[in-house]
Amino acid sequence: MDGSSGRGGSGVDMVLPNYKLGKTLGIGSFGKVKIAEHARTGHKVAIKILNRRKIKNMDMEEKVRREIKILRLFMHPHIIRLYEVIETPADIYVVMEYVKSGELFDYIVEKGRLQEEEARNFFQQIISGVEYCHRNMVVHRDLKPENLLLDSKSKVKIADFGLSNIMRDGHFLKTSCGSPNYAAPEVISGKLYARPEVDVWSCGVILYALLCGTLPFDDENIPNLFKKIKGGIYTLPSHLSAGARDLIPRMLVVDPMKRMTIPEICQHPWFQAGLPRYLAVPPPDTLQQAKKIDEDIIQEVIKMGFERNQVVESLRNRVQNEATAAYYLLLDNRFRPTSGYLGAEFQETMVRLFQCYKSAVFYFS
Repeated sequence: MDGSSGRGGSGVDMVLPNYKLGKTLGIGSFGKVKIAEHARTGHKVAIKILNRRKIKNMDMEEKVRREIKILRLFMHPHIIRLYEVIETPADIYVVMEYVKSGELFDYIVEKGRLQEEEARNFFQQIISGVEYCHRNMVVHRDLKPENLLLDSKSKVKIADFGLSNIMRDGHFLKTSCGSPNYAAPEVISGKLYARPEVDVWSCGVILYALLCGTLPFDDENIPNLFKKIKGGIYTLPSHLSAGARDLIPRMLVVDPMKRMTIPEICQHPWFQAGLPRYLAVPPPDTLQQAKKIDEDIIQEVIKMGFERNQVVESLRNRVQNEATAAYYLLLDNRFRPTSGYLGAEFQETMVRLFQCYKSAVFYFS
């Protein structure tokens, strides 16, 4: 019996000495997700326990490696955080941010269509995370409410990057993937498609679902569904505001070359209304953030028995280990988007940089 199959057995305790495993949150086809407590900080995490044999048998190795590679790159308040990856011959343990409140999908099903202000707040967070992905040359390709998690403060966390792909100039993707209801016409048609536009279409479908409580393209008959998507055939309910009625059709344009871009969405008046300051200012790139080290938290980590030089060096080189896991758990549980994600000293500089960003004319061209 491998370590992951026992209930808190000594095998798991030896592999994960820094975590106290709790109940199982979910079981998938090649692993399970458990809640755990980080012993040194007391903060909760979610640990994906992935069985290597099952992953290999299901030909999912590339998907798992891709998601880990991408999440290691990312530091954003609306993208699920990966703290540490621990590997054994039998299993891969992926230590991630614990998101308490479930999927945005369930929230929409429970509440039906959302009030415009709440829908816009969710949408602003989603677009902020998607913009960050694209800026880091990653297209998600499977954006849908089931892959958008909500934390205890109803903040969105983009998850499930298994279908994501790294964007490279001059390279086009031709893998038909994602959920049909949220997939762009060029994806379901099997045509060559280029990078960010597919995520824009999915975001348009998500915005429609938030504001209407239903999907723009839906049919039990798959050929009929594909026909509606390829033709851009849907209706806009009369209850939508003028701003929403203007924004959604610009995102759900069948021709990807004529579809609205993420920077254009960010400039749309409907999107701009009530935009929180921390979302109006794109966060620094991962390398910039890694260079900015919080001295108070470093001191807390040193008290746990780690050497300062080791911690600082690991943070600067983006190495994931016990020390950096403790550091980022403390950081993430001290700073939340509502309390100024970037830190006060970043604000003025970043606002000036954002003015340049808004006027940029290139977008992965």
